[in-house]
Amino acid sequence: MSYKEKIAKRAAREVLPGQVINLGIGIPTLIPDFLTAETPVWIHSENGILGMGRRCRRGTEDRNLIDAGGNYVTLQPGAAFFDSGLSFALVRGGRLDVAFLGALEISRTGDLANWIIPGKHAPGIGGGMELAQKARRVVVTTTHTTRSGEPKILNHCTLPLTAKSCVNTIITELAVIEIAAEGLLLREIAAESDVKQVLAKTDAALIIPEGELPVF
Repeated sequence: MSYKEKIAKRAAREVLPGQVINLGIGIPTLIPDFLTAETPVWIHSENGILGMGRRCRRGTEDRNLIDAGGNYVTLQPGAAFFDSGLSFALVRGGRLDVAFLGALEISRTGDLANWIIPGKHAPGIGGGMELAQKARRVVVTTTHTTRSGEPKILNHCTLPLTAKSCVNTIITELAVIEIAAEGLLLREIAAESDVKQVLAKTDAALIIPEGELPVF
């Protein structure tokens, strides 16, 4: 299993039956692969789908069925289609239980930067700002560090923000971290990591609870 699949598999455990969820571009799109029949959910896509299924197998694509990131997808029975106005009314109305988003940086207070690195091309902020601000809960799925090994979890974000104080939970290949009132709380660690490694790769201070941490 790749590190991206490991993150997505752990993120799938955050989904409760009957919830309406949104999956951002990247790692979040892998989450449906790890949802079971015991966890029926409604997956929303900003381009106007409620009831989205898994990504298509190669050779079975319907060019009319894509998610907000342009990936070919399947549909669940009872799926609905609507225009972008209604889609974002659903988001702005607080109808999303959970939004799973990727990240470039996350601050200790839950600020999120996930749409642009200055000087590099980006298609725009898209619906990320709305999702981050309006979903009832925001779960970030991301690698713990950048490709060059720099921490993504910081005291303060250095990149342009998507939204302030919006993130509730961070899931990486190393750990699960909750953003609590008192700070960043280390909730779980991966079987392949340990507390020392997580601390070394996190710029912001972490609260380490007493006792043995759960492992995923």
